[in-house]
Amino acid sequence: MSRRCHEVDYKIVGHDMQLVEVELDPGETVIAEAGAMVYMEEGINFEAKMGDGSATGAGFFGKMMQAGKRVLSGESLFMTHFTHQGTGKKHVAFAAPYPGTIIPVDLSLTGGELLCQKDAFLCAALGTQLDIAFTRRLGAGFFGGEGFILEQLRGDGMVFIHAGGTVVEKELHNETLRVDTGCLVAFQPSIDYDIARAGNLKSMALGGEGLFLATLRGTGKVWLQSLPFSRMADRIIANAPASGGRQQGEGSVLGGLGRMIDGD
Repeated sequence: MSRRCHEVDYKIVGHDMQLVEVELDPGETVIAEAGAMVYMEEGINFEAKMGDGSATGAGFFGKMMQAGKRVLSGESLFMTHFTHQGTGKKHVAFAAPYPGTIIPVDLSLTGGELLCQKDAFLCAALGTQLDIAFTRRLGAGFFGGEGFILEQLRGDGMVFIHAGGTVVEKELHNETLRVDTGCLVAFQPSIDYDIARAGNLKSMALGGEGLFLATLRGTGKVWLQSLPFSRMADRIIANAPASGGRQQGEGSVLGGLGRMIDGD
């Protein structure tokens, strides 16, 4: 059976702030989010294109529709296509904009489809179709950390998604899993996604876990992240210097004395 997507090899480099190095044979292409490239070797050319390149027969308006869906999901209008036009094997590397873990997923092993949070996609083999999927329930749309719109990745090749902190891969067998809404990264479409109230009113108000939890039911794989970017950003903002440059949240009294001495 012929594959629709290009077959690419890869290597994950690093631990806490990872990058993925993709190996391309002559004629192979990898698509990526704008600004994700770290380095590329001689012989690889790149071009910004509207859409993911999966719909080769689509006209201008078809590409506009595809690109418009990406804008709805919060992504950029254009994607960058990196093509090996030389000889031998060449490499191009990509990294995410914040610390975390890169998750390689072979779509041919997940039923040809994956649903993920809106900003999780990093890069993929040419032929992968990027689309949007709407949550089926109003509750999941209003109170889920992902909102109404999820990214839908379809194909039979490698895709690379990014998560904050440590990644946990869970495989459910007709089971139920409840997680913090912001910690959900991706899941197979065979998993039913909904939002449930986080315990009683006292637990919701004082528990510190948020008002709602994501409820995942069914059979399939789920990927979770330990540090959602929104949580990290909230902590940074909460501990940033107030207007006027006054420093806050630096810890001990000795640290304050040290800053006073440095300022003299």
